[in-house]
Amino acid sequence: MIDEYLTIDDAKIGEGYYSEKRSKFLAFAHHVSDVDEVKGIIEQYRKKYFDARHVCYAYMLGAERLQFRANDDGEPSGTGGKPILGQINSNELTDVLVVVIRYYGGVNLGTGGLIVAYRTAAAAAIADSTIVTRQVEELVKFSFPYVMMNSVMRIVKEMSPRIISQTYDNTCEMTFSIRNSEAAVLREKLDKLSFE
Repeated sequence: MIDEYLTIDDAKIGEGYYSEKRSKFLAFAHHVSDVDEVKGIIEQYRKKYFDARHVCYAYMLGAERLQFRANDDGEPSGTGGKPILGQINSNELTDVLVVVIRYYGGVNLGTGGLIVAYRTAAAAAIADSTIVTRQVEELVKFSFPYVMMNSVMRIVKEMSPRIISQTYDNTCEMTFSIRNSEAAVLREKLDKLSFE
C-alpha cells in the first residue's frame, strides 16, 4: 500500500533554461492535482508564448503514478515529451507537470540534440523546485454518543489523525484524515469503543 509520495511544493514554479545552436528552451515545473489543471496551465503557456515553435510537456498524477502523458507538440516523435517524462520519473515525482517551450534558432538539432535539450531543460526546472514528501491519507468517519468523547479523544491523542470535521450533539460525529497504512488501525480502535 502506497502511503507517501514525492511531489514538488506548490508554493513555487520551478524554472529552467537551456540553449543550443540558438534554439532556446524555457522550462517550468508545476504542482498539479488533475488533468483539468494541467490543460489550463498548458493553455496559459500557449497564449503567453504564442510566438514559440513548440510547447512540449509531460505530467504524472496520483500517488500510484499510473496517470501520465508526454506530448511532443510537433517535434519528432519521442524527442520532446518523453525526455521530460524521463526526468519526472528519474526524480520519482508525481502530481507534477513540466512544460518546455522551444524557440527555434534556425539550426536543426537532430533527434539526439532535441532529446538532450528537452531533458536538460526539464531537469533544470525540477532542480529549481522544492521536492516534498506528501502522505497518502484516508478519511475515517466515526459516530458515537457524547458519553464516549473522552475515550475517542484518547485515541485521537495517541494516533494523531487530522480532525477534518466534528459535530457535537446527542450523537457526535468526527471525520479524521490519517495515513493510508494507519487507517485500519484507527477504525479498529474506534470500533472497539462501541463494545466497551
